[in-house]
Amino acid sequence: MRALISLRNLLLVALICASGWIVMEAVPSGAPSGTPLGTSDLSQPPPAQAVFSPAHGSVPAAISDFLNRHPAQPAQPIAFPHNVHLARGLPCEVCHTGVDQGPDAAIPSVKFCMSCHLVIARDRPEIRKMAAYQARGEDIPWVRVYSYSASAHVRFNHAPHIRAGIACSSCHGDLLQQSTAVRAVDLKMGYCLGCHTQRKVSIDCTTCHY
Repeated sequence: MRALISLRNLLLVALICASGWIVMEAVPSGAPSGTPLGTSDLSQPPPAQAVFSPAHGSVPAAISDFLNRHPAQPAQPIAFPHNVHLARGLPCEVCHTGVDQGPDAAIPSVKFCMSCHLVIARDRPEIRKMAAYQARGEDIPWVRVYSYSASAHVRFNHAPHIRAGIACSSCHGDLLQQSTAVRAVDLKMGYCLGCHTQRKVSIDCTTCHY
């Protein structure tokens, strides 16, 4: 199975390289070098060929983006137990403030965490790590679990989903069954479109893509 996956990736890389070469060959090379980006020299006639504008500056950059793999469980600097906090009745919105007001679910600062843990469980190893970050004046460098490639031009807006009553577990999995957060749901476009179609909400491209 590993051999098949490696062969598939190798073929994909070869295909991308060939496509990149074709695109680069198609771009006219006679454009004036002194013209600033976003302006045009009106004294020059328009190019006879279409001008391609690749999403990446180079073929290696495109390959790197295309083959990007998100680990199912990224290594975090502190093993934050979501299940423990949820089991004790702490709602998601207490730590992830603003989730019902805008696109982003905030990640709490170390100061916010230590406002509870100056008293609660302060002798536990993970809490000591947290206290050490605070003592150094550093925030905790959490690793993002869910993200999209920049070239996809996708930004998820939490607020309308929360207002519509969509449970956090719909996209993040059941965090009562997770300790450190894992990538429990594969949020590809098909998953999002399926949910939007089922709930009869917009599937226009501009709903999610900018």
